[in-house]
Amino acid sequence: MPTTKAYAAMSPSTPLVYHPIERRDVGEKDVRIDVAFCGICHTDIHQTRDEWGAGTFPMVPGHEIVGTISKVGKKVRGFKVGDAAGVGCMVGSCGKCPECRRGLEQHCRVHTSFTYNNTEQDGKTPTQGGYSASIVVDESFALKIAPKQPLERVAPLLCAGITTYSPLKRFKIGKGKRLGVLGLGGLGHMAVKLGAAMGAEVTVLSTSPSKARDAKRLGAHEFVLTSDAAAAARLEGRLDAIIDTVSADHDLAGPLSWLAFEGTLIMVGVPPKPLAVPAMPLIAGRRAVAGSVIGGIAETQEMLDFCAKKKVLADVEVCRIQDVNAAYARMLKNDVRYRFSIDLSSL
Repeated sequence: MPTTKAYAAMSPSTPLVYHPIERRDVGEKDVRIDVAFCGICHTDIHQTRDEWGAGTFPMVPGHEIVGTISKVGKKVRGFKVGDAAGVGCMVGSCGKCPECRRGLEQHCRVHTSFTYNNTEQDGKTPTQGGYSASIVVDESFALKIAPKQPLERVAPLLCAGITTYSPLKRFKIGKGKRLGVLGLGGLGHMAVKLGAAMGAEVTVLSTSPSKARDAKRLGAHEFVLTSDAAAAARLEGRLDAIIDTVSADHDLAGPLSWLAFEGTLIMVGVPPKPLAVPAMPLIAGRRAVAGSVIGGIAETQEMLDFCAKKKVLADVEVCRIQDVNAAYARMLKNDVRYRFSIDLSSL
């Protein structure tokens, strides 16, 4: 099997280091993508540090992968050498269960092969992610990237983009709808851009006054400093939906009260501990709390096409792979606006 350059976490308590890995040979239905950029998702930090359970090491993170097709298998029909392509959070599923048949491969009943810290469909071969020079995947899990786009800004769409696009589409957020975006980080900034592009009236809900200017620049119609009690009180009953991107502990009583009658609080952030859901604002307004995680392959392709048409791109800071540990440290301090994108030519 060919060897490719990569950066890996060798244990949960050590920094990422250079560590070449083996990739499988290109099979008859596979494509090889030479990686140009890979976004850094907060999930990468959680998993390399075993914060979501015991991981498999060495671990090459990265599931916001874009690059160029450099080889195709003889039965590949959807891609050719030279095409821009991407890989998101999944590289395989059973393809036969009810969820897979509905295009919800991320909820495969048998086994979703996530892009790293997981296994291929054989249940044995470890998957390794996009902090690497190349990746080999079945063409059905590769995504088409429209030409002449800045790939460094497309990369985060493969996770942050689809994580927010999928629930906005599911709950029919568009013209005439009032959307609140709780938290303005990597996920939140994409929720603002996508919500505005879909035609919704977008309000950013944040405890950081420094985010007000960015909220408007990203397309929000309003910014509300929720730590201001008077401003928060004026939100009561106003919003049809709130997409909650916050991954820290926070009180849900306020967001639930800000929802209109039969409004929905959509959870996409993953706080470290369970959150308390107060019954009264939920019951009194016939409100709902829902959850969402990425999207299937067809919906991810739909999202990429929508973003290309609407010129929706992530706001990124490009970094070298050698600076990935410093980037992790900055992310933990919320010191990035709004996503790091690793330039893999530095590898």
